[in-house]
Amino acid sequence: MPSPVSTTLPAEGGLSPLRDILAGRRGRVRFALLAIAAGGLAAGLIAPAFGTSPWLGAAALYAATAPVLAALLLEIVTSLRRGDVGLDIVAALAMGGALLLGEPLAGAVVAVMYAGGQFLEAYAEGRAGRRMTALLARAPRSALRHEPDGLAEITLDAVRIGDRLLVRKGDTLPVDGRVAPGATALLDVSALTGEPLPIRLEAGASALSGAGNLGEAFDLVAEREASESTYAGIVRLVEAARAEKAPMARLADRWAILFLGLTLAIAGTAWLASGDPIRALAVLVVATPCPLILAVPVAIVSGLSRAAEAGVLVKGGGALERLAAARVLVLDKTGTLTAGTPELQRILVADGARHGADEAEILRLAASLEQASSHVAARALVSAARARGLALATPTDVVEAAGDGLAGRVEGRLVGVAGAPARAGDPPGAVRASVALDGADAAELVLADRLRPGVEDLLAALRGEGGFARLVLATGDREAVARALLAGLPIDAIDAECTPAGKVAVVIRERAHGPVVMLGDGVNDAPALAAADVGISMGARGAAASAQAADAVVLVDRLEPVAEARAIARRTRAIALQSVALGIGLSVAGMIAAALGWLTPVEGALLQEAIDVAAILNALRALAPGTRAGALVGAPVGAGAKGALSSPAREAGGAR
Repeated sequence: MPSPVSTTLPAEGGLSPLRDILAGRRGRVRFALLAIAAGGLAAGLIAPAFGTSPWLGAAALYAATAPVLAALLLEIVTSLRRGDVGLDIVAALAMGGALLLGEPLAGAVVAVMYAGGQFLEAYAEGRAGRRMTALLARAPRSALRHEPDGLAEITLDAVRIGDRLLVRKGDTLPVDGRVAPGATALLDVSALTGEPLPIRLEAGASALSGAGNLGEAFDLVAEREASESTYAGIVRLVEAARAEKAPMARLADRWAILFLGLTLAIAGTAWLASGDPIRALAVLVVATPCPLILAVPVAIVSGLSRAAEAGVLVKGGGALERLAAARVLVLDKTGTLTAGTPELQRILVADGARHGADEAEILRLAASLEQASSHVAARALVSAARARGLALATPTDVVEAAGDGLAGRVEGRLVGVAGAPARAGDPPGAVRASVALDGADAAELVLADRLRPGVEDLLAALRGEGGFARLVLATGDREAVARALLAGLPIDAIDAECTPAGKVAVVIRERAHGPVVMLGDGVNDAPALAAADVGISMGARGAAASAQAADAVVLVDRLEPVAEARAIARRTRAIALQSVALGIGLSVAGMIAAALGWLTPVEGALLQEAIDVAAILNALRALAPGTRAGALVGAPVGAGAKGALSSPAREAGGAR
């Protein structure tokens, strides 16, 4: 579904890590807390070296701990109101106990490690919280209305049913309406329906908001107000689907209640048995879940980095974990499984040969003329001619009638190219272009969108070990076209002629088989991308709406990264779970040692540092290359292919 609007996500990907974190208020607060805690700890440690009063160093340590503790208590209260019980309670008890019992150094160390963990978690989720305030980069903001004294530019809210609007060449239709009497329209509906070829609408035909006007200016009679039009409806679907998606709980919190209960039991037993509250504090300090708070975000950030190297920008740790757990993959067809643009399949030279040209010469002359057109089929012919090494000439006296074709002179010969109906035996969804030379029929050129190279191997890899249990196609194409094109591929179900709401229904239905990943690229895919457990957008040439609605964006025009991102997500999740188990195991051992009086609170804090290092080093394994899913595929999938999900034109002959 090629769109004239390019996604802004690659530009966002260029942000520095620090700028990513500081983009939101929450990230800035976490950065400030880390800076205060680290600065206070450093000041408390170096103060004695300058011969200052001991209370100055202690004050610095108290100042390092207090703000982090206050922010933590506020977060705990907020979480408890939602019914969430997290490991943060242990950290709060450790910091609070250290301040009350006169162990500020231990409290400051815990504060630094906790604030550091929160900061890293903000990094992991920094890209996930982008609001969709600019959901549709191509959305119109105003309209030109015919009034008694001429044209007036009005806001979309001012458009009323029955208004006659002027849609200029290159404009996006502002509202749903009908082509005015006496007018025709050539529209790019790829962002709405996935159709790669423009459609021609005669007077009285319905036209949807969000379509682009490729032809000359025409008048549109409004049939719906802007808020009730197709484009606005797609936006509402996306927002509703996003609102229904529950936030992702941290991996560490899943063990919170059990670990919290165990910690309090050991601390309480140590206090009762020894009569010394310092022992209980030492247990709490060692139990502070810094390895869990740190190691999980580190593993996630590492996985996100690996996925980005593979060509997939995953917008947050929650999305990465959901991708690892998904069981169903729902795919759109056009531009994902197919190239997304028509390609020349064959040349049928007319009988009689009155034109005196062979197949190569016919293509050269037709492509030379088509250089003067912006039509998608014209670009396909020019590309085909250049790929064959044909030298193109400059056309003259070119005349183009929107929807009717192109005529002109090439090297003195009169050349005409126009749309022609597809015929039996043509590839699924094919269109034809008729070529005439000096008034005589010369040939018909057959063009069709085709599957990307290696798609069958890729789908097999996606279903291989650790892959998806079910693959489903949801496309706006006709069922006959979709089934013919995908015959023999390992697809479990095909849902054809899907509207945006229909694709959402497919995602909801497939949840009966497990968590769902949706892969698409057009505006019409955006609601389904937002509704899925994980939405993946083909962002290389996809629509801005799909990239904004998705949880992950494929930044290259290939499918290989999708399979590789799935493998990376599964490996990252496994390493994160290992880090959690490692952190809990070592912390329990340390708690027992502290309960027996073998560790003071400060020693416990230092031991906790060592546990942190062990857990983090394990988490960093997620940065190391794992088994590349692409190795399962014989060749790069879609290498050099252009476009995002494309569907053959519904008009039998295409529109010229």
